[in-house]
Amino acid sequence: MHLPFFSQTQASLRFGLALGGGGTRGTAHIGVLTALEEHHLLPSYLSGTSAGAFVAALYAFGVPLADIQKVVVDMTPMQTVHFTFSRFGLLSNEEIGAIVETMIGARNIEDAPIPLAIVAADICTGEKIVMRTGSVASAVMASSALPGVSVPVRIGERMLVDGFIVENVPISPLRGMGAGIVVAVNLCSERIYDTPADMIDVLRNAFDIAIDGRIGENMKSADILIEPKVASFPRNDNSQAPLVIAEGYRAAGEKIGDMTAALRNHNGSRPTSLWRSLFERA
Repeated sequence: MHLPFFSQTQASLRFGLALGGGGTRGTAHIGVLTALEEHHLLPSYLSGTSAGAFVAALYAFGVPLADIQKVVVDMTPMQTVHFTFSRFGLLSNEEIGAIVETMIGARNIEDAPIPLAIVAADICTGEKIVMRTGSVASAVMASSALPGVSVPVRIGERMLVDGFIVENVPISPLRGMGAGIVVAVNLCSERIYDTPADMIDVLRNAFDIAIDGRIGENMKSADILIEPKVASFPRNDNSQAPLVIAEGYRAAGEKIGDMTAALRNHNGSRPTSLWRSLFERA
């Protein structure tokens, strides 16, 4: 994917895209981004939590969606972790950081062609940590380290864990980054609490129940809400990834008209044709 140059006059067309967490259901983000690209709607700001952080980070550095899809579809959850001996967790997710660095190199967040924010939680203080600088790989690892299962990721003096416990759909960073319009992708609508199959499922259900009320309140601050219906898909199994991607594509496609209208009303212009001219010149 080639990222077009933005002039000052084009800056008013910018919108932010928040990609939420959801385990392997996060492959829906690929479908969402595919639909946006087909309609020449390129986010000018990206934020991500957990699975959303992984996709947002790669996309922000220009990795083509086809390449992201190949990696995600072929990847199993156990390929992103390994067992470790630590009093803080059973698993280490260093593999996810290695995958990120294989695809984009050892890059820093502040160098992303599309401005990027990654959300994690400080397990020592309860703070929401919005990472705008530093190692991309470390930030993605931190944002997806399931507390109680994965070892927290140390960044500086902080011990960081999965950002879903503080802001599963990271809308709040985008306003401060400059987004006039915020589009949020929530993978947790119509939640189904499955009967747990193991300890990790018990923990995930507990976390899901605790945060669902907060997610609903958080969604009110988005201008456009995309909610793929992925609750029926497994969250730790990529075997149905093509169907999850297709659902993300469908859900985003339904919102293209709303996005175009919101951008037109916000900017006093016709964004679709202007985005097309940007791509044609790129």
